[in-house]
Amino acid sequence: MTPAINSLKKAKIEYQIHQYHHDTNSKAYGKEAAEKLNVSFSRLFKTLIILVDDKDLCVAVVPVSKQLDLKVFANVMKAKKTKMADKKEVERSTGYLLGGISPLGQKKKLKTIIDNSALKFDTIYVSAGRRGLQVELSPKDLCSQTDAVYFEISK
Repeated sequence: MTPAINSLKKAKIEYQIHQYHHDTNSKAYGKEAAEKLNVSFSRLFKTLIILVDDKDLCVAVVPVSKQLDLKVFANVMKAKKTKMADKKEVERSTGYLLGGISPLGQKKKLKTIIDNSALKFDTIYVSAGRRGLQVELSPKDLCSQTDAVYFEISK
């Protein structure tokens, strides 16, 4: 069990767990998950932690098939600048290791933006909080569980 799965259980959200053997040599975690689970890259979403104006951490949930547009993300956050957060800061804030960061069940609840392409699907996949573990759920349930909003933040 991970905090992500526990949070879904506690909220009585419908979800499905998908597990695969994680190759420790793989650094393209999302690509590996999509290939091993035979899921479209556009339906599997990665969780990125962004430092906003050098002070606030925020979450961006974008498809593995795309990249986060940091300029657009900054506009959405009404910020002057954004950048990827430091690995140690990410792990300390979320309670998860890189490659297994879930938008769900983080130690500290962060403002979350989900790319609006998630709404094209009945269900999407996000990390369940550990490398080799994904959770499939509706984008609307992910949004409600993370108090997120939708914007087009990927390119």
